[in-house]
Amino acid sequence: MLIKIQSAADVQPSEITPESIYQKRRDFLRNSIGIGLSLAAAGAFSPLLAKPDLKLNQLVKSKYSTDEKQTDFKDITSYNNFYELGTSKKDPSRYAHELKTEPWSVTIAGECEKPGKLTLEDFIKPHALEERIYRLRCVEGWSMVIPWVGFSLADVLKRFQPTSKAKYVAFETLFDPKNLHGQRRRVLDWPYVEGLRMDEAMNPLAMLAVGLYGQVLPNQNGAPLRLVVPWKYGFKSIKSIVKISFSEKQPPATWNVSQPSEYGFYSNVNPAVPHPRWSQKRERRIGEFRKRKTLPFNGYGEQVASLYSGMDLKKYF
Repeated sequence: MLIKIQSAADVQPSEITPESIYQKRRDFLRNSIGIGLSLAAAGAFSPLLAKPDLKLNQLVKSKYSTDEKQTDFKDITSYNNFYELGTSKKDPSRYAHELKTEPWSVTIAGECEKPGKLTLEDFIKPHALEERIYRLRCVEGWSMVIPWVGFSLADVLKRFQPTSKAKYVAFETLFDPKNLHGQRRRVLDWPYVEGLRMDEAMNPLAMLAVGLYGQVLPNQNGAPLRLVVPWKYGFKSIKSIVKISFSEKQPPATWNVSQPSEYGFYSNVNPAVPHPRWSQKRERRIGEFRKRKTLPFNGYGEQVASLYSGMDLKKYF
C-alpha cells in the first residue's frame, strides 16, 4: 500500500495558527531579525537579508546541532503536550486559536540589577537568531528532532545582570483561563512554572526559541517564546513565557509539585532511572516504527554531564 507522506513544505503555519496572528508575529520577527543581524559579527547571517517572508532555512546551524533526520513539520506541529490547550496530543493544534499572543510582554524580576517589563519586541531585539537542530525527548517515551530558531538563554540572562544571590532561574507561562480552556480545569496548578539551576541556564545548549523549521513558532508549540533545554525531558521546556525571575532558592516546577515521586526538579534524560509507570530505556522517534535506545542526557552528555558531577542522579532525578 502506498502511503503519501506530507513534507514540511506542504504545510504552512498559517494553516494551523490563525493567519492574522501568524502574519503579525512574522512581520515583527522579520524586523527583529534585521536588528539582530546588524549586531551579529562578520555578517554571519547575511543570507537572511534576502528572506522577506521569514523562511529562515539559510540560517547557520549551531555547532551543537545534530545531523540526524529532522522530524516532519506536520508531526512537530500536530503532536504536542500543551495542557493549557488540552490534554490530548492533538488538542494543542486543534485549539491553537485560543492562545492570544498580541500584545505580549515579558517581566524580569528577582535577584537582578535590571528588573522590568519588556515588550516582546524589546526582549528579542538585541539577539541575532540562529538555527539549532536539537533532539527533544518526552517523558512518555517519544522523541523528535526539531530545527529550532532562537537565541542563547545565557545571553538573555546576562542582560539583566543577575546578582550573586541568583542561584536559580524561574519561568512562568501565560495565565489566561478566559481564553485557554485547559486552564479552566484543575489538571495542574496554574499558571505553569518551571526552573533551572543558574549553571544549567547559563549552559550554551539552553536556548529561547521563537520559531521552528525556519518559520515563526506556531501557537501549539509555545508561541511566541519558549524555553528549549535539550538534555532534559520535554516538560522542562516551558512554553509561552511571560515571566523570568532570578531566585536564591529552588523555585517550584509544575509537574514536580503535582507528582514529585514521578517528576523530579532536574528531569535530566536518564535511561537508568525509570518513571514509576514505564521504562525510560528506549524511545520511539515520531515518524519511525522501531524504538531506539535512550541516550543519557539525551545524547548531550559531553556538554552537560559536568554540571552534575558528584550528584546522585537517581536521588536528584
